[in-house]
Amino acid sequence: PTGYMENSISYSAIEDVQLLSWENAPKYCLQLTIPGGTVLLQAANSYLRDQWFHSLQWKKKIYKYKKVLSNPSRWEVVLKEIRTLVDMALTSPLQDDSIHQAPLEIVSKLLSENNNLTTQDHESIIVAIAPLLENNHPPPDLCEFFCKHCRERPRSMVVIEVFTPVVQRILKHNMDFGKCPRLRLFTQEYILSLNELNAGMEVVKKFIHSMHGPTGQCPHPRVLPNLVAVCLAAIYSCYEEFINSRDNSPSLKEIRNGCQQQCDRKPNLPLRLLHTSPDLVSQEATLTESRLKPVIVTSNEIHVEVERNNTANQKMTAGVGNDSEPNLIDCLMVSPTCSTISIELSPQADRILGCYVEILKMLSDYDDWRPALASLLQPIPFPKEALAHEKFTKELKYVIQRFAEDPRQEVHSCLLSVRAGKDGWFQLYSPGGVACDDDGELFASMVHILMGSCYKTKKFLLSLAENKLGPCMLLALRGNQTMVEILCLMLEYNIIDNNDTQLQIISTLESTDVGKRMYEQLCERQRELKELQRKGGPTRLTLPSKSTDADLARLLSSGSFGNLENLSLAFTNVTSACAEHLIKLPSLKQLNLWSTQFGDAGLRLLSEHLTMLQVLNLCETPVTDAGLLALSSMKSLCSLNMNSTKLSADTYEDLKAKLPNLKEVDVRYTEAW
Repeated sequence: PTGYMENSISYSAIEDVQLLSWENAPKYCLQLTIPGGTVLLQAANSYLRDQWFHSLQWKKKIYKYKKVLSNPSRWEVVLKEIRTLVDMALTSPLQDDSIHQAPLEIVSKLLSENNNLTTQDHESIIVAIAPLLENNHPPPDLCEFFCKHCRERPRSMVVIEVFTPVVQRILKHNMDFGKCPRLRLFTQEYILSLNELNAGMEVVKKFIHSMHGPTGQCPHPRVLPNLVAVCLAAIYSCYEEFINSRDNSPSLKEIRNGCQQQCDRKPNLPLRLLHTSPDLVSQEATLTESRLKPVIVTSNEIHVEVERNNTANQKMTAGVGNDSEPNLIDCLMVSPTCSTISIELSPQADRILGCYVEILKMLSDYDDWRPALASLLQPIPFPKEALAHEKFTKELKYVIQRFAEDPRQEVHSCLLSVRAGKDGWFQLYSPGGVACDDDGELFASMVHILMGSCYKTKKFLLSLAENKLGPCMLLALRGNQTMVEILCLMLEYNIIDNNDTQLQIISTLESTDVGKRMYEQLCERQRELKELQRKGGPTRLTLPSKSTDADLARLLSSGSFGNLENLSLAFTNVTSACAEHLIKLPSLKQLNLWSTQFGDAGLRLLSEHLTMLQVLNLCETPVTDAGLLALSSMKSLCSLNMNSTKLSADTYEDLKAKLPNLKEVDVRYTEAW
């Protein structure tokens, strides 16, 4: 018969495949030998014919190996067949992912169906398939087998020699651990097996360094996100059993409320803690130790020890409603006089936690990785149980300290919450926060770096005044220069309305030499400000080109500028630093900053103080979306020039929606043009 095939031929029925090469043979044909005869397949060209030939040979051989390895009799024969299969895959001219994956899946199935193999058999099979793993991810069942080997024989040379390149490839190329969770689990077990070697964390450190590379910039962008994902999953696993057993043991909320008996608890309550009542703190301070009773809650992985007072907890429950959900830090904050919690993990979980927190510390030591690491950790991706664990927060403090020491705004800005209404690391490690274990040194360091960048704003100061005024005053009383500066700025920007509080701040400042000196400087600035804002002086002013911040400060200190409405600093050398002088001009309505070095930090300061500004020219300035978005609070703006800036289309649309009086806008030579 000729023409197209009407019936299929199974690969198992093909006895032989040959190329027709004799003289006068039909062109581009394959001869398939099957029971009862032969079949000729004719291709359109020699390339397609060769493709068919190698594909049919591959399918025929794979079928054979599947049949042989599905019923193993002697393992020495099986091992030989596996080696032959691997060699066939490596030498095949076919270029397809399935060529290497098919042998791995056959071996994976073989291992899953034979659980009685010896350790020597395990290692022999792993070594045999190692060449295929150099350029291919292991399938899920094979990952499970590798995990088991890492757990049972962490010191095996197979772990170092075979698994290391496999894990390196996973970390460099994997795009989504969510789709391949066993790859993540295998990577996690591999790192733990490295930690079991004699050198311990030194071996892990060398592995992390090999993933980063010897240069200052890691050439593989996926390595850091994948390492962080592995660390987060491992840390979560340390608390997983406690989290899953909350229906059988009190939640932290119940511990706060004083639930002791099983019958007092409702099943499946969410982990939610209540706010601490201010009255409770004052009353608890008078309690004697004899009235405190310890409560111990145990599970297989964790036990929580709490000292509490029944009367106090009843008052706490009565004083706070259950309708509203408190935020994370309010949930975890509890006065030391009310109760203390210590979480103790099992030895195995404790080792896992210690290993992966150390890895986070290592990652934070690389300058090029720190911005991305800070961004990944900014939403606080750890379970609440971890944040209530003193050992965890104490170890993680090193990472937060590294963020607070980094001068780059993209790093230290991640100390703040990811969005309004959520708490960040700044709140967590502030005095009163659950993670604060010092007298405010880290808090002062965080405030210092934030104030030194673009966060010297009324909003930030107002937040400190509302939530952290006490710790700020205490640190200022101890001579901390950053906190003295904070208190002076609160007075200068009229953040504090209460007169008694203002007097208390002044007394605090005058109690130290550095505070007294800064307060005297503040008083001098206030006298100069009154003189500057006194009615009189010109209504229009233009600074000569090449003028600097110092020139502007010198000019504004020379007399009264209470009537100044129009100020042009075009083509001068002023920077964002001059914003501190501009915000003191009470009548300013038009400001020209064309072709200056005025940036985002200054723009944010202007947006909080010069709310009556009507005309603003930012043409050819280095401002970006980060600063331009702050202009949305300047509702009086009617003319805005953003020509030749780094304005994006989305920011432009946002500004148009939030500035109702805006009539003239210049966005030429920007993305929004």
